[in-house]
Amino acid sequence: MRANAGSTATAESHSERETEEDVTFAQVRKMALKLEGVEDAKSYGTAAFKVCGSLMARLKEDGETLVLATTFEEREGLMAEEGETYFITDHYLNYPWVLVRLKRVKPGAMRELLARAWRLAKARKGESTKSGGRS
Repeated sequence: MRANAGSTATAESHSERETEEDVTFAQVRKMALKLEGVEDAKSYGTAAFKVCGSLMARLKEDGETLVLATTFEEREGLMAEEGETYFITDHYLNYPWVLVRLKRVKPGAMRELLARAWRLAKARKGESTKSGGRS
């Protein structure tokens, strides 16, 4: 009987971890809007986030992928490390953006990526990037 109780607990823990690891666009939105100055926007007809009028992220037309501002160097590292999560299409080859599969990215990584995209978008507008959260 003890083994069954342990199996049930293990199954429940595993199930909870999967839920925690799944990132939805609603969660991305909450994360993004916690960053100072971020506003809901539209880009190419999809939900997006801008800071100081500069695009930092948008939902791709498939509804399952986030287009996120990055650097070429960071993008290469992300794709080399986790190619199933981070990728590009030919369209993005010459632009500093990375595509993120929401079903594969972890919440902590998503928060970090959004914070970096926020800094890049602010820098494009010449704003100070010292503060990352809302006051």
